[in-house]
Amino acid sequence: MSLFQPLPSYKVTSRDKTLDLSQPHVMGILNVTPDSFSDGGQFTAIDSAITHAKDMIGAGATIIDIGGESTRPNAAIVATNEELQRVIPVVKAIRQQLGDGVWLSIDTSNPIVMQAAFEAGADIWNDVRALKREGAAKMAAKLDVPVMVMHMRGEPTTMNNLAQYDDVTKEVSTELTARIVEVTSLGVKREKIIIDPGFGFAKDYEHHRALLTQLDKLQTLGLPLMFGISRKRFLAEVLRKSGVEALANTQALERDAVGTAAGIFALQQGASIIRTHNVAMMQQAVTLWQQLSAYNQS
Repeated sequence: MSLFQPLPSYKVTSRDKTLDLSQPHVMGILNVTPDSFSDGGQFTAIDSAITHAKDMIGAGATIIDIGGESTRPNAAIVATNEELQRVIPVVKAIRQQLGDGVWLSIDTSNPIVMQAAFEAGADIWNDVRALKREGAAKMAAKLDVPVMVMHMRGEPTTMNNLAQYDDVTKEVSTELTARIVEVTSLGVKREKIIIDPGFGFAKDYEHHRALLTQLDKLQTLGLPLMFGISRKRFLAEVLRKSGVEALANTQALERDAVGTAAGIFALQQGASIIRTHNVAMMQQAVTLWQQLSAYNQS
C-alpha cells in the first residue's frame, strides 16, 4: 500500500451541515471531567473549557469532542444529572460563542445526555459503548445524527479481563459488523455511522500493535473510520520497550509525539478523523501528510 493513498470519499450529515471525510479531520478532546486519565479537572469551568476549545480550533481542529464521563479503566459510571451539568452548559456556550462552523461531538453513552446536547447544538454522538445502553440506538435514530460506534468488550470496569483474541483485527471487524447490524435494525441509518476500533478498550499491547498495523483491513466494512489513541497506555508501553532510559516511565502528557506518529499511520490506512489531546502537533503532521499526498498524486 502507498503511504499516500487518498482517503475514502465518505461524507456524513447533521442537520443542514455536511462533513467531508475525504479530507482528514483533527478532533480535539475537551474533557469536562474531574477524573480523566490525562487532563481531568483542567477544563471543568466553562471559561476554561471555552478557551481550550478556541485554542484547539485555532490550531486546526474541525471537531471538538466534549466528554463528561471518564471511560478510563475502572472508571465509575456518572449519574445522568451530573453528566448533564458538566456537558450541557459547555455545549451551549461553545455554540453561542463560536457559531455553527465548528462540529461538536459528545462523548457519552447516555441517550438523555445526547438528546439534551443535540438540543443545545451538538452535531455528533461519540459512544464508546456503541449504543448498547437502553434506548441509545433508538435515540440515535430519532436525532438522525452521525454516530461513532466503537469496539469494546464489557465495561471500563471489566474490559481488561476480556482482552482475549485469536485474531484481534478479524474479531474487531466481526464484532463491529454485528453491532452495526443491530443498530441499523433499530433505525440508525448506515450512512450516519463512523467506526472506531477502540484503542485502549479491551486490548493489550500485542493486540494494539497488531490492530495498528492492520487498520486498513477495517475498510472492508465500508464505513468511515475514527482513530483515537492519544496519550493511552499502549503508547507508554511502546516507549518503555524502546530501551531508552528517558522514555521508560512517561506520563500521559509526554506521549503526544508517539501518539501523533500513530495518528499518521492510521491516516495512511484510511482513518478520516484523528482524535487527540494535542491538536497543534497532530495538525502539523496532518498538514505534512496532505502536502506529500498531493505531490504524490500530481
